[in-house]
Amino acid sequence: MSSPANAHTQPQYARFPSLVDRVVLVTGGATGIGASFVEHFAAQGARTAFFDVDASAGQALADQLGDSRHKPLFANVDLTDIAALRAGIADVKAALGPIEVLVNNAANDKRHTLAEVTPESYDAGVAVNLRHQLFAIQAVAEDMKAARAGSIINLGSISWLLKQWEMPVYTMSKAAVQGLTRGLAKDLGRFGIRVNSLLPGWVMTEKQRRLWLTDAGREDIKRGQCIDAELLPEDLARMALFLAADDSRMITSQEIIVDGGWA
Repeated sequence: MSSPANAHTQPQYARFPSLVDRVVLVTGGATGIGASFVEHFAAQGARTAFFDVDASAGQALADQLGDSRHKPLFANVDLTDIAALRAGIADVKAALGPIEVLVNNAANDKRHTLAEVTPESYDAGVAVNLRHQLFAIQAVAEDMKAARAGSIINLGSISWLLKQWEMPVYTMSKAAVQGLTRGLAKDLGRFGIRVNSLLPGWVMTEKQRRLWLTDAGREDIKRGQCIDAELLPEDLARMALFLAADDSRMITSQEIIVDGGWA
């Protein structure tokens, strides 16, 4: 018997049994792509914690997901304060157990020209877009080594691949994520820990629509992407689920691009 003509018109998404009860930490998880990560991991039954500087949005998301298998644990943490980051990770471990999946998501793609960069703005840009990734990995690595397992997902960007202009500190930081991923994949791989970069294209979050998306931008997307559709936060979240699950056990030191075929 043939299948109905519309049998595959609605997407069918995977469930990952290995993520049930797994302890996951998402940085910058209150809004945008990060919030989608939190929602999707919680829906898989993971014990999910997330950090953000936006306390009201973070608590609202945790409350919204309160009926999931495990209500996500939110902590108001400024990731540019490394002492606060370390304390937050210690609190997550005390509440949920050793962190098995780290999603280094937090960043800020604020536009800026080369002429506007000062030593102070440079340090601030690196702190919010790159530095915390290394120190978060440092804080979870020993537990992952002891378990001889773990998945670290560092959020990069296709912006530097596309030679994006007017945000040099951001694109520099996002390019550096690749070096961080590849170097640590070798360092940590002998302990069974996987380290990958996840590179989004232009994801249509509320912030992007409000601040940056213009008619010219829509035309750029249409010209650049192979798939003529909006890239959404959940498209990134579903790839993060795969990279966190046992299904990807031999995938490490890779740059996984989710951009509709632009880069």
